[in-house]
Amino acid sequence: MTVNIRNIYCVGRNYAMHAAELGNAVPKEPMIFLKPTHALTPMNGEAINLPGDVGEIHYEGEFVIRVGKAYKPGILVDELIDSFALGVDLTLRDVQTELKKAGHPWTKAKGFLNSALLTPLVPYPGTAVIEASNFSLLINDQVAQVGNVKDMIFDLQTIVDYIGSKYGLGEGDLIYTGTPAGVGALHDHDVIRLKWDEEEVGKSVIHLV
Repeated sequence: MTVNIRNIYCVGRNYAMHAAELGNAVPKEPMIFLKPTHALTPMNGEAINLPGDVGEIHYEGEFVIRVGKAYKPGILVDELIDSFALGVDLTLRDVQTELKKAGHPWTKAKGFLNSALLTPLVPYPGTAVIEASNFSLLINDQVAQVGNVKDMIFDLQTIVDYIGSKYGLGEGDLIYTGTPAGVGALHDHDVIRLKWDEEEVGKSVIHLV
């Protein structure tokens, strides 16, 4: 799963309604954090093991892009991105709350093993096509989240320009672009499904250990 994947960038609070549901202010510039590649795991229908003794684990469904070439100032997002997928940014919410109170980094809450779920990557058809479709996350066949990249606070071009200019972007980098409202806690044996429009593109079964 980590073959040809380099860095995993994530954008926090990129949908206004999600920021509001967690009581967070809307950021004035993209809020970027990282996950290690060891966090990446495929949504191939199999069970994934997650820690069951650290408080609530929240799901956050996201649109994910893969960088196909080195970033250069002025490059258009449609030139830079070669493929896309859907993903789930898993968060140890109680752990994150304590880290925020202490002013510590979020790695413990965001970068644990299996915390970056990903459907298979498919060719990127261009932003105009992407904006014509919704993505959704279902828990046990019930729709929990629906999103569209048109609703992001910072659009795809802004995100790649920000990350590329400040941290660098190269072939194989992934960007989880943020989650819409509707996040919630996972439970043992929950089934997560991701859909692009009405087509299921990934599935995982939760196993708390």
